Amino acid sequence: MRRPETVITLTCDERGSLESLGRSQTAPYRSVQRARLVLLAAGGMDNTAIAKEVGLSRARVVAWRRRFAERRLAGLADKPRPGPVRRYDQTTEKRVLAQLDRSPPPGNATWTGNLVSEALGDVPPHQVWSVLRKHGIHLQRRRSWCVSTDPEFAQKAADIVGLYLDPPDNGVVLSVDEKPAIQALQRAQGWLRLPNGQALRGFNHEYKRHGTTTLFAALEVATGMVRAGHYSRRRRREFLDFMNGVVSHYPDKELHVILDNLSTHKPKRDRWLARHPNVHFHYTPTHASWLNQIECWFSILSRRALNGLSATSVRQVCRAIDAFIGAYNQQAKPFEWTKRNVYPGRLQRTYQDLIN
Repeated sequence: MRRPETVITLTCDERGSLESLGRSQTAPYRSVQRARLVLLAAGGMDNTAIAKEVGLSRARVVAWRRRFAERRLAGLADKPRPGPVRRYDQTTEKRVLAQLDRSPPPGNATWTGNLVSEALGDVPPHQVWSVLRKHGIHLQRRRSWCVSTDPEFAQKAADIVGLYLDPPDNGVVLSVDEKPAIQALQRAQGWLRLPNGQALRGFNHEYKRHGTTTLFAALEVATGMVRAGHYSRRRRREFLDFMNGVVSHYPDKELHVILDNLSTHKPKRDRWLARHPNVHFHYTPTHASWLNQIECWFSILSRRALNGLSATSVRQVCRAIDAFIGAYNQQAKPFEWTKRNVYPGRLQRTYQDLIN
């Protein structure tokens, strides 16, 4: 005859901690399993059903259920392993780091912990990973960036940041750019239940294209309001047509327009500017379009209106963008311009060069 199942009752704090752990994407899977196990037990599910739901044996479910009842959240942690803790010395650490500066074995583009261990011969993989974690080294992670080599970078950047922080009197500062090749993709989408119990939005890998559109947009820096236009191409002709519409909204105003260095923005002889003496173009430094605040807004547009959008025509995409802009402008506010540290301009060839 089986023993009666241990009754689990949770406090509000315990339930919150367990639910957070059960949803975690970074916690060890065994910890997620245990959290889900306890939550199911607190919900009245029997041990056999819990074992099937979380993928453990019934005996393990009984044991972890009892440990939680006796020790609460602390009972879900692993007990210390027996035996002495094996450590590595500084010589091993130096060998691991030096190996990273050598070429990986043929057929491999990068090192892995196991490959480093095999190359050294007498250093187990777990010690290699300990060294890598200590020095914050991620072998598979890559980061790319573009550093401006514009000799007038400081002067141009100061001009643009000055417009953000101290705009001219009786002047309007506009951040202008285009987002080309926005695709109208038709694909099936809906909700999906994962094996671990989580639910998320998903879409079919196959899709059908229905054309593309180019979005020209102007962000009014002082208010955060956005004006936009849809075009089939992004030539100089479309850019000037958009700018004519923008200028008409600001009669008797000095307009300071921030642009990148695209050729359609910067012809050798700009007759359009000559006909509009109240408009002044300010160009970002080369490879520094991140100084243009409209890029921040394009990122918001992509995340909230375009990613995951299923459309059967370009017109439907344009309507979705216009609807987003209308809702955005009702709550628009200026961006808070801040400075972040910029990555160094010169890559180091070896890890030893980096730390020396």
